[in-house]
Amino acid sequence: MIKTKIPLLLPVFILFVTFFSQNPFIEAYGFENDNTYTIVYEKISPSIVSIEADLEQGISSGTGCVISPDGVILTSLHVVNKARNIEVTTQSGKNYKGRVIAILRDKNDLALVKIDNKEPLSTVKFGNSENIKVGQRVLAIGNPFGFRGTLTTGIISRIDYQRKKIQTDAAINPGCSGGPLINLDGEVIGINQSIYNPDNNRSNIGIGFAVPSNYAKDFIALVNKKRSQ
Repeated sequence: MIKTKIPLLLPVFILFVTFFSQNPFIEAYGFENDNTYTIVYEKISPSIVSIEADLEQGISSGTGCVISPDGVILTSLHVVNKARNIEVTTQSGKNYKGRVIAILRDKNDLALVKIDNKEPLSTVKFGNSENIKVGQRVLAIGNPFGFRGTLTTGIISRIDYQRKKIQTDAAINPGCSGGPLINLDGEVIGINQSIYNPDNNRSNIGIGFAVPSNYAKDFIALVNKKRSQ
């Protein structure tokens, strides 16, 4: 009888593969493969627009998330507040005139802008911001300094429960306000709002803040309810 010896490394390899394919810790904290960021970006970027608004104090640049195929866009209020003119550019490069249809005057700093598009637009999908964890991988898409469709990555570095903000080290710069903070499933878990640094907010040093997506969902639901009445 011929006895076959199983290499010692084979059981170890099987254990390794089983751990990384089924371990709930890996799934919960978002460990990714080499093309995860590319997949998420290609999935959600058609739903992200850049915004330029003509304010009394000058041109305001920001980002928006398309939430309805008929051209309703979620952004930050400070990007479009009291704007005399709003220009919205889609990922495909099409330009539209926008108008503010709803605002939220509190620290959550949100607004809805409407464009009159002829073809239906891709829309974002919201996640549950109550499920986020410190250390979780996140992505941000925005219009920093006019560079439309820019992707940055990082983690949730802190959750500020008192101020109801998500803190992240994903690079957020001027022009990113109103853009999405995204998990590795391509869900919007926050709306990027502001940065903190010692040079009068002219650049990013890794401390950015986003409004949790659940507050945005509540705002959208309230607006939709009023519009249907």
